[in-house]
Amino acid sequence: MSTNFSLHNHHLQTDSDDTNAPSGDTLNRRPRGRPPGSKNKPKPPIIITKESANTLRSHILEITNGCDVFDCIGTYATKRQRGVCIINGSGTVNNVTLRQPTSSVTGPVLTLQGRFEILSLCGSFLPPPAPPGATSLSVYLAGGEGQVVGGNVVGALIAAGPVIVIAASFSNVAYERLPLEEDDHEAVVSGGFSDVGTVSLPVFKLPEDGGGGGWSGNMGINNRLF
Repeated sequence: MSTNFSLHNHHLQTDSDDTNAPSGDTLNRRPRGRPPGSKNKPKPPIIITKESANTLRSHILEITNGCDVFDCIGTYATKRQRGVCIINGSGTVNNVTLRQPTSSVTGPVLTLQGRFEILSLCGSFLPPPAPPGATSLSVYLAGGEGQVVGGNVVGALIAAGPVIVIAASFSNVAYERLPLEEDDHEAVVSGGFSDVGTVSLPVFKLPEDGGGGGWSGNMGINNRLF
């Protein structure tokens, strides 16, 4: 009697263990959803500590009364060893010398006395050893009686008050001669690039000018900053 009771209890315990034991599918199945605390954490910001050599900087240059605008910008480019692209300018100037555009290679030089307001100012300045042809400054001026005159600056452009110049500067320059050769054209079409001289200022792969150094259209640049 006791033996039968023990066997009966043994069968009940075995059945209970089989019922509570997890199946193989349950053991191999992954839980659904994200585990607690697994939300997307904010990533730290990426900080660039070194400026790219191809960065184009924007500038607002203020030239004080009595200074030569051309001379000041040219000296600025030389001291900073950066190319400067003049976008526009405003202010008044005195005693302007311009070369007016004509069909000939060298147009007539016009010297203006008096006070004129700058309507438009644009140009480019590259520090030595760039050839003189790489630097030029063009201006359009309005006189007191409404007359408008313009041309390339070939002499002093004296500020008659604060002159504000909007400019952009760069440290890398690439020289390419146009039109492209046949090999260069095929390289561009195929997705490649020709061997273009891209270097940092003040080293230029520009054609040397036989006329010597100095800034184009001016009497030379001294070593002063505005």
